[in-house]
Amino acid sequence: MLVQQVAEYMRRESAKVLVGQDEAWMQLVVALLSGGHVLLEGVPGTAKTLMAKTLSYLVQAEFKRVQFTPDLMPSDVIGTTVYEMNSGEFRLRKGPIFTQILLGDEINRAPAKTQAALLEAMEEFQVTIDGESLPLAAPFFVIATQNPMEYEGTYPLPEAQLDRFLFKVLIGYSAPDAEHEVLRRYNTGFNARNLASANLQPSITPETIVKCKEEIGNLRVEDGIISYINAIAQESRRSPDLLLGGSPRASIALLTTAKTYAAIQGRDYVVPDDVKFLVRPVYRHRIILKPEAEIEGLNADTAMTRILARVEVPR
Repeated sequence: MLVQQVAEYMRRESAKVLVGQDEAWMQLVVALLSGGHVLLEGVPGTAKTLMAKTLSYLVQAEFKRVQFTPDLMPSDVIGTTVYEMNSGEFRLRKGPIFTQILLGDEINRAPAKTQAALLEAMEEFQVTIDGESLPLAAPFFVIATQNPMEYEGTYPLPEAQLDRFLFKVLIGYSAPDAEHEVLRRYNTGFNARNLASANLQPSITPETIVKCKEEIGNLRVEDGIISYINAIAQESRRSPDLLLGGSPRASIALLTTAKTYAAIQGRDYVVPDDVKFLVRPVYRHRIILKPEAEIEGLNADTAMTRILARVEVPR
């Protein structure tokens, strides 16, 4: 299967650059092949930007980066029309959103109106400037980052914005042996600013990603798996630990990504373990815990673990 070949290639090549982030990288690849977007959360210096740059390099996709700041305006992201004195005409000046892979660094530093500028693009794959709708290139993939430890001067993303992200991927510190390998590579000349020096071999194209999506769409899903995904959503909405459970969009995201993950494993059908593997990145940014659950020490992932334990697994 093409999807399996692409995922294996990306796993093999990324190992030349990234160390100790295999699960996060896999989730990033699943999101790309599923046609969704990713919110990367982690403290500074944990290779979030390097992941995004590596992905775009391997896919040979157009890549742009926007540093979100409190004074960033929507027009700085999507673009605007400008008046040219020489010609006496208005000309469209496209913003950085007109790309294939967009890295929004520290997205929670921008005010709500700038965050909202991404909503139409992420959902409809188009932007509207002065009443004119303009399509975006395919594939269009947004990777947004945020620091979970810094709150001063930030604007928390509203639930509507969070729901547009297919996954929330947590980037933690590497294990000691993995960090040792990172230091060894830098000591021998690795340069994160020059990926070509890492001997990466780009051999796929954005068109390949589009073909992978078509292949994934042909996977079959049994009614038992669909019922399982639906039962997880229903259980999240009546969970005693949650104020807000998963939306229907969460169920759709889980179904879509489970099909992608199955294809990566070389199967043309989905099994319950595919769903279990992806429940946490799909749900962790879409649910809200009750205060008493947080006092108890629960977080989004442990709450979803409890929910999974209560849902019967199809056979």
